[in-house]
Amino acid sequence: MENIIKFKTSINCNGCLAKVTPVLNKIEGIIEWDVDLGDQNKTLTVKSNDLSAEVVIDKLKEIGFRAEEEA
Repeated sequence: MENIIKFKTSINCNGCLAKVTPVLNKIEGIIEWDVDLGDQNKTLTVKSNDLSAEVVIDKLKEIGFRAEEEA
């Protein structure tokens, strides 16, 4: 089942985006993702197949970024 999860993040520039891209691209289950750098919450939108928000949060934390699931 396709699932869309949104996160507030600390990904705030193209340099940050370059760091998270290979990590997000490797997470199994992610179909598509996008970060809105123009949004004040730097919203990361993840389209996935039944992926837990915790997986994304933990992977980003490993490389020094904060992510919090939006309610």
